[in-house]
Amino acid sequence: MTIKRWTAAATALVLVTAAGGSDDDTSSDDGGSDATTADGSASSDLEGTLRVLIHQNPGSVAFFESFNEEFEAANPGVSIDLSIVEADALNTANQTRLTAKDIDVTTISLFGFDKAVQDYMEGVEPPSWQQLIDAGLVKDLTGEAYLDNYDEAAIESGSYDGGVYAVALGRTTYSGKFVNDDLLAEVGLETPTTFDELVAACPVIEDAGYKCMIAGGQDGWPVHVGSYGLLGALYPDQEALAEGLWTGDKAWNDEEGLELFDRFATYASLLDAESAGLTGDSAASRFTVGDVAFGPSGGWNAGTIEPTEGPGAEFAWSYVPFPGSDDAADNQTLYGKVDMSLAVAEETPVPELASAYLAAFSEPDNYNEFANATGFIPTQPTAVLDNTLGQSISPILQAGDFAIGLEQWIVVPTGAGQWANGWEGARWLYLGDFSDPVEAANQAQADWESGLTSG
Repeated sequence: MTIKRWTAAATALVLVTAAGGSDDDTSSDDGGSDATTADGSASSDLEGTLRVLIHQNPGSVAFFESFNEEFEAANPGVSIDLSIVEADALNTANQTRLTAKDIDVTTISLFGFDKAVQDYMEGVEPPSWQQLIDAGLVKDLTGEAYLDNYDEAAIESGSYDGGVYAVALGRTTYSGKFVNDDLLAEVGLETPTTFDELVAACPVIEDAGYKCMIAGGQDGWPVHVGSYGLLGALYPDQEALAEGLWTGDKAWNDEEGLELFDRFATYASLLDAESAGLTGDSAASRFTVGDVAFGPSGGWNAGTIEPTEGPGAEFAWSYVPFPGSDDAADNQTLYGKVDMSLAVAEETPVPELASAYLAAFSEPDNYNEFANATGFIPTQPTAVLDNTLGQSISPILQAGDFAIGLEQWIVVPTGAGQWANGWEGARWLYLGDFSDPVEAANQAQADWESGLTSG
C-alpha cells in the first residue's frame, strides 16, 4: 500500500467555491436517516449512548461540545459521552479502548493514513491505524451516503485495502507563521519573505519594545513544528527526502543537512525567552495580546487567534509561509497533512447511532462551522473558510503551493536511536539537548544509521 497524494487543484477548490450544496439529497435510505441533522428539526427514533473520542484542540473541542448538545436535543433518546485526550496519547487510547470495546466513534489518526510501509523500507512495523484495521477493530464505512459530501482526496486518505475506514475531517498546514501586520507597520517593516529578512527584522522589533517571535517551548514540539519552513525550503520534495534517508542518497549531516541544522540554531535563538513557559495552546493565546510580531505555528491555532465566539486578536494579522530560504522564490509553499480522521468501532453496539452522528456532522452547514472553528483546510468541496486564515492561504492554495509534509512520509528505522528524526532538530537546540548544530546533525545521522544497520 502507498499513500495517495491529494491534488493542489482539489485543495484550492475548498476555499474558492461558494458555500452551498446543502439542498442536495445526501441522506441515507437505510434507517436512521431522520437523524442526519443536529438542529432538532427532524424526528428521531434513535436511542442509546454514543461514546466519542477526540484529541485536545481548543477549536475542535468547542465545536464538538456544542454539536453534541444540538445532536442530543434533536434526538432525545441519545446521550453523547465525549472523551478528550492529548494528541500524543491518542494512539495508546485507541488501542486500549477499541480493544476493550468501550468506544464507538474515535479520532483514529491525526495524520491521515500516514507512514505506510514502502518498498524501500525494511524491518518496520505498520503504523497504528493499520494495526487497528488489520486487527478487525475498525468498521468499513464504504457505502455510507455522507461520504459523498467529501472530496475524492479525503476519501483516498482514509482508504486502505479496498475499504474506507476513516473520514478525513480536514487538512492543516504547519509550515507557516502568524504575523501581526499592525505591529510590523508600526515599526516600519514589511513581512519578511526570506530568512535573512526575518533575522534582520527581529532586532528592529525588539528595539521598538516588542517581542519578535514566540512558540510553545514548554511543550517542545511546537518549536520544531514552527521551524518547518526551514525544512521545506531546503527539501521541497518531502517524500524524496524520506526515501533518500533510507537509501543513503540523503543524510542529516550532508551539506544540505548541515545548513538545515545551522538554520535551526538561528531560528531557536530568535524565540523570545517567554516561549519557555508557554504551551502550544497558550502561545497562540499569547499572540493575541498584540505585542508579538510572529507566531510560527500550524494553521490549527487560527481558531484561538480568531475564534468564532469570544475575544481574539484585536489587530490585523495574516498567515504566511515561514521563510526558510534566502531566496524568496523558495518560500512560497505551505506544507501540511491530513488532520483528525474519524472512524467507527467495528463492534460498536450502536452502529445506526454512529452512522447518524457522522451523517449529521457531515451536513454541509455543520461541517462548514467545524472547519471555521478549527481552521482546517476543508475536505468538503462546498465549504469555505470564512475567516482571516482562509483569506491568507487561499491564493497559496490556488497557485498549487501546498504539499504533503515529511512527517506524513517518514518512518524511522526500527532500532534507530532517539535522535534519528532530524527534522525535530530545532527543538533539541532550543531546549539545550545540543548546543552545537553540527553535533546535533551528526548525532541525528548516527542514530538514523544505527536503525538501518540493526534492521
